[in-house]
Amino acid sequence: MSNQTDFIPLQICVLTVSDSRSLETDSSGDYLVEALTGAGHQIAERALLPDDRYAMRALVSKWIADSAIDGVIVTGGTGFTGRDSTPEALLPLLDKQMPGFGELFRAISFDEIGTSSLQSRAFAGLANATFLFALPGSTSACRTAWEKIIHQQLDARTRPCNLATIRPRLKE
Repeated sequence: MSNQTDFIPLQICVLTVSDSRSLETDSSGDYLVEALTGAGHQIAERALLPDDRYAMRALVSKWIADSAIDGVIVTGGTGFTGRDSTPEALLPLLDKQMPGFGELFRAISFDEIGTSSLQSRAFAGLANATFLFALPGSTSACRTAWEKIIHQQLDARTRPCNLATIRPRLKE
């Protein structure tokens, strides 16, 4: 691994999955955009879709097919209600799953919300050399995921290793 000491800005897409929010009322998406840009990353695109697995899959497929996109963060649709279908929509797109992300997210969430954390089906993985993170729809869950996991892993300066510096090697 190289001795990377410089920040590498990544191109990230943000998708909110919600049947009840609009871009004007999307506090989770707003939080993620502010956190990403505040850290120095660039928002390649932002969207809001209803909880429709085919619309979700189509948009995320478009993003992961674009070699200029480094990552996608999806918020919403990871629970257990009848309309929650983010895992069903997006897991088939993954080339590799990152089981540690969901496990770590739920472990950290347990300290914050107790056994309610078991209702989260948050996950992450790799699709066409693009990082994909799927988070719950609450702003507090997005904050937990960003502050305690994603922020460090998308920062090339994080030691001993991070996702940002391995991106050029993902298609080896």
